[in-house]
Amino acid sequence: MTTPPAPPAPHPGTTARTPDDVLDVVVVGGGAAGLSAAVVLARSLRTVTVVDAGAPRNAPAAGVHNLLGREGTPPRDLVAAGRREAEGYGARVVDGRVVAARRTADGFAVDLACGGTLHARRLLLATGLVDELPDVPGLHERWGRDVLHCPFCHGWEVRGARVGVLATSPAAAHQALLMRALTPDVTLLRHTGDPLTADDEERLAALDVRTVHGPVVGLDVVDDALRGVRTADGGTVALDALVVAPRFAARGALYEQLGGTLVTTPFGTHVPTQPGGRTDLPGVWAVGNVGDLTATVAVAAAAGVQAGAALHGDLVAQEADAAVAARRAAARERVSRTG
Repeated sequence: MTTPPAPPAPHPGTTARTPDDVLDVVVVGGGAAGLSAAVVLARSLRTVTVVDAGAPRNAPAAGVHNLLGREGTPPRDLVAAGRREAEGYGARVVDGRVVAARRTADGFAVDLACGGTLHARRLLLATGLVDELPDVPGLHERWGRDVLHCPFCHGWEVRGARVGVLATSPAAAHQALLMRALTPDVTLLRHTGDPLTADDEERLAALDVRTVHGPVVGLDVVDDALRGVRTADGGTVALDALVVAPRFAARGALYEQLGGTLVTTPFGTHVPTQPGGRTDLPGVWAVGNVGDLTATVAVAAAAGVQAGAALHGDLVAQEADAAVAARRAAARERVSRTG
């Protein structure tokens, strides 16, 4: 991997844009979205600090998939490489947790759990989401390994295997059909799911997807591998992988502290954003899973690039407007002195 060059020194004639203690942007969250934005901002000579709590959503996964050129990279290795790239261009990455954010005369103050405070003109939330799993004993321990949710992220790894789909949402039948494209051995576990439509039942039957009624009460795990599930009637279903539908809960506490309102959908909550990541709160952007519940790593990284560019453009416009105002004020002062 090519090491980024050291940040160039400012041109001698360059005027500082902000006081030394006020950053251009604070990025809260150091995953693919936040670091991608930081790279764009740092390459545009912006002062940017990324605060990373070190709790990535995909930490349990063995590798990142569908990310061109980085297929199968362990999540923490990807983050480490992203940090090196951002820091190579002059961004600062801080290990820590943000506990509060508030508006100030200069923009925003961001309080850290360690007791420090960062000040910035703009705030980018890349805090991700929390997967709230169905209430079945054992799911959390297997999450990201052989308890899965995304056929595009993990389907290849379980192709041809015995796959169960735990029905807890209206998307269960669709999940079963997606998995059926990857393996002929799919079982829909009705669990607490809504009744199937007649169309869903016909499609599943036509593709030989089995249906098991009744709640699932536990997992069978042998030698640290899933071997099946147990049902409330005492039965068992042999499986190699279990697909679930979590409820997605955005880490949106900071957005709410600043006066924003999260959007609630049948699949979870998120920060509402416009193209480029701008939110309804002036000066606040949001990117990655905190604003897009379905974003994969590749999508989150791309959104981070877009948000970084949008933030830079917004700051450029503000600076140009300030320069125009200063120029006009100076002209008026000259006129008043000569008049």
